[in-house]
Order: sequence, then C-alpha cells, then structure tokens
Amino acid sequence: MFPLHPDTAVRILLIEDEAVLALDLCDLLQAEGYVVVGIADNGPHALALYQDQRVDLVLCDICIQGPWDGIETVMRLGNGHRVPVIYLSAFSDQNTRERALQTLPAAYLLKPVTLDSLRVAIELALHTLSTQAAHAALRPADGAAPLGLEPVLRLGKAVFIRHNYRFVRVLLADIQLLQADNNHTLLVTATQKYALRLTLGNVLDRLASTQLVRVHRSYAVNIDRVHSFTDHELSLVNQTVPLSRQYRDDFMRGFNC
Repeated sequence: MFPLHPDTAVRILLIEDEAVLALDLCDLLQAEGYVVVGIADNGPHALALYQDQRVDLVLCDICIQGPWDGIETVMRLGNGHRVPVIYLSAFSDQNTRERALQTLPAAYLLKPVTLDSLRVAIELALHTLSTQAAHAALRPADGAAPLGLEPVLRLGKAVFIRHNYRFVRVLLADIQLLQADNNHTLLVTATQKYALRLTLGNVLDRLASTQLVRVHRSYAVNIDRVHSFTDHELSLVNQTVPLSRQYRDDFMRGFNC
C-alpha cells in the first residue's frame, strides 16, 4: 500500500477548553490517521475555524468557556454547511441531552472518552453524513455490506472509503481505475490503493459516476484518466487494462461524440 496522503484523511474540528484533554484527543485522532484542522476553546473561535477550513466532522465538548456553550456553538455552525457533530460531556442529565438532541448530533459520548467509543462514534457520524446527503447512492445491492458497515460512502464529488479503523476521503476525479478480485474490488488512485469488500458492480453502483466506465468484467476506468486506447486495450498513466468487446460500446458512449 502507498502511504496515506493527508488530503484524503477526514478533517476534524476539535472544540474543547480543557487544554490537556484537547491535546490528548488531538494526539489520539492524529494517531488514528485523522487531520485535526484546529482546536478551539470557545464558540467564536470555533466558528472562525469552521468558516475558514474544510471540515468533515466536529468533535465538541458541551461545557466550554466563552459566550456560547458547545450546543449553542453547534447551532451557530449549522447556519452554514452542516457536518456531523459528536458531543463530549461529563454530564448526562436529561436537560443537557434534550438540548443536544435538538441539534441532531451523530453521537454523544460521556467523558472520559475511550479509543474504541471514539472510533465507533466517528464511523457512525460519517455514515450519518453520507446517508443524509446521498441516500440514493447507498441503495442495497446483492453482496453489499450491512448498512452500518458500508465500506463506501458517497458524498457529492467525493467518497469516503473504509480503510482499517477509519474512513478516508477520496475525490471521484482522483480515482484512476477499479479492479475486481473475486468478491473484492481494488480502488486505485495516483497515490493509494484501497481493497473494498464489495464486488466491482456494487462499487460502481455506490459511486454512481458517469466518469467511471466498465471496460472489462474485471476493470472499470475513469474515462478522464485514459491516455490512449485501441480496439482491445486502454492505457492509463502507469497501467494498461483490457477493453473487451462486451463493454466497448459502453466505453465509447462515455465520449461526447
């Protein structure tokens, strides 16, 4: 495998006013392969970071210093583009929970936070993000993983790929090809390869991109990545793949003729 590129990692905004805990959480998240775009100890600072950075997920303590608590901060973040929120709290009283639920969080974790609970919460949060934004792309298919364990989550022009204990972000435009391997599919970009526990047909269904065209029973390619082709094969940047007669018409329909 190629090393994971930072641009593909999930980007997390951390809102926590306990400095030691914030640094511990930051180290934990980075060790898991996530990118922490910033640490805010109050609401206005969090809002400024949120508006200035690409954020995929927010991890927010409910009790923070400043004019807004964590719940009000999340409400103000929601006035822009909405991303999943995981609340952290040392309190589990009913009033706090009810206020938090009004913001539709992806998860609510009681402190102290464990690595296992954080892993599960992030996975569920990303699943929530994908199902809200692109439910149609996640329709069931033969051989698909159960809904809560989807290895591919489509979101606009990007896709989250389940990779070890985390999801990583890949732009559809960066996908070069898909290669079938029995009931698995290898997704290949210029810098990374991901093994998905789905058939090639299932992956294509979930990605639902007109740029990804099946050219052989074992291959699909991004038509924008094709450098040259003949009646029998296609050349990409660093690989040649077969073009079968069965899929030749589908490949040619990808061009604006």
